[in-house]
Amino acid sequence: MHEAAFRSLPLELDCSWPLWEHPRQFELGHILNCAVTDALEPRYIGALGIHHAGLWECNLEDSSLIWSGGAYDIFGLTRGSAITREQTLAHYSDHSRSSLEQLRAYAIRHKRGFTLDVEIHAAAVGERRWVRLIGAPVCEGDSVVRVHGLKLIV
Repeated sequence: MHEAAFRSLPLELDCSWPLWEHPRQFELGHILNCAVTDALEPRYIGALGIHHAGLWECNLEDSSLIWSGGAYDIFGLTRGSAITREQTLAHYSDHSRSSLEQLRAYAIRHKRGFTLDVEIHAAAVGERRWVRLIGAPVCEGDSVVRVHGLKLIV
């Protein structure tokens, strides 16, 4: 049904998958177990030995974010600090931000998961890094209410 729309995506955005693949796509997140690594404090913000992965969630009603400690570490931000989606998007390179917005909109509209490598500028450590975003819509009935996933430094 959505195959024609999917095939019209630019090649770099051809990384969408059906929600029934959710367990396979998030398997790495279960291996890394962000809840365990978040209990450990990094030596300094951005220490990537342990904190190279983080969980995230975005409420679609108000664009509010919930991040695990590892997600803050990836962006070089203080754990637990107030963040907005707009502030977070400012850390993405222009091309990565554009690709993310297109793929995210497609994923929400067609209820599909997605995987995308993006370039960000990490605040506290002042460096550019590549991050793999694995995300999927969360549905209540027929409506997508949140998007959640995993961020991994690649």
